[in-house]
Amino acid sequence: MLHRRTVGDVMTEEVITLRPDTPFHEIVALLDANDIAAAPVIDDEGAPIGVVSASDVLRHETGMPEPQGQDGNDERAWGKARARTASALMSSPVVSARADWTIPRAARELRRRHVKQLPVVGDHGLLAGIVSRSDLLDTFIRSDVEIRGEVERDVLGRILGLEEGTVVVEVRDGAVTLRGHVPEPRLVPVVVGLCQGVDGVVAVDAHLAAARAD
Repeated sequence: MLHRRTVGDVMTEEVITLRPDTPFHEIVALLDANDIAAAPVIDDEGAPIGVVSASDVLRHETGMPEPQGQDGNDERAWGKARARTASALMSSPVVSARADWTIPRAARELRRRHVKQLPVVGDHGLLAGIVSRSDLLDTFIRSDVEIRGEVERDVLGRILGLEEGTVVVEVRDGAVTLRGHVPEPRLVPVVVGLCQGVDGVVAVDAHLAAARAD
C-alpha cells in the first residue's frame, strides 16, 4: 500500500524542554532564543506533564488571566498570571500525539484542542518530539512533479502493476488528471481512491476506460 506520512515523519525530534522548577525568566529566555511559541514541561522520566506557551508568558506579564473558561477555572487562571515557575505557568494535563498518527488525525486534534503544537510521545509515554501546524502544512505543500512521480511509481506501477504509458498522469496545482486504460472497469474507482490518498493531492479527475480484450 501507499506510505502515508505520519507524525513521526514530520515532527521535530530535538525539542527544547522545561522542567517543573524552571524559573519564569529562564522560560522567557529559552522561548526567545530558540524562536519557539511553546515548550513542553517534562518530569524526571522524560514524560510531558504540561506545556508553556508564549500566551502563558504574556498572561503573566500583564498580570491578568484569560477570560473565564480558557483556563478551566478562575483560581487556576489567576495562579498562572502570578506564576514563577513552569509548573505553575503550564497548561495541563498535556494533550499529546503519537508518532504513528496520520497527518489528518494530528491536524484534527490541533483544531479540536485549539493549540498550535502537540508533544509527541513514544510507547512508554516519554517525549519523542513535537509537531506543529507548520509541520503538518508542509505535508500538503508538494510540487506537482513530486505528486506525479508518486502516482506513476507507486500507484500505477508498484501497487496496480500497470505498464508504463497505460495511464497518462498530469498534475497541476495538486489536481491530478488521469487519461488512459485499465484492465477492468472495477479498477477505475480503485485508481481514483489510491490517487486521492497521495499526500498533496487536492482533486482527481479520471478519464479512464477498460481496455478491450483481444
